[in-house]
Amino acid sequence: EVQLVESGGGLVQAGGSLRLSCAASGFTFDDYAIGWFRQAPGKEREGVSCISSSDGSTYYADSVKGRFTISSDNAKNTVYLQMNSLKPEDTAVYYCAATWKASVTIATMPHTSLYDYWGQGTQVTVSS
Repeated sequence: EVQLVESGGGLVQAGGSLRLSCAASGFTFDDYAIGWFRQAPGKEREGVSCISSSDGSTYYADSVKGRFTISSDNAKNTVYLQMNSLKPEDTAVYYCAATWKASVTIATMPHTSLYDYWGQGTQVTVSS
């Protein structure tokens, strides 16, 4: 059974940092691309950052470039999202998702429809 479990969300003041973790099981980690997505109330789910575990290629949304860093620990089947300089507009439920690596390119990594497996999400709240 494929499982993606997010952790690390919470409440932080603007300018602060959080590190999200996505622990994956039930599939061959190296064969998949893992993405982080977020959904704020009343808004569509959007791609934040994605990584292909096999070659390390990454994608970042313009809104998080320079502030967020995605990384992968293949030995632990875990993908991390280090979020620095957080802003109130980063407030959302953050989800990780997985898709067969050949299904995406760097250009298509943020497309939610391409992902087959989703975690339950973790809330990130940034206060001003």
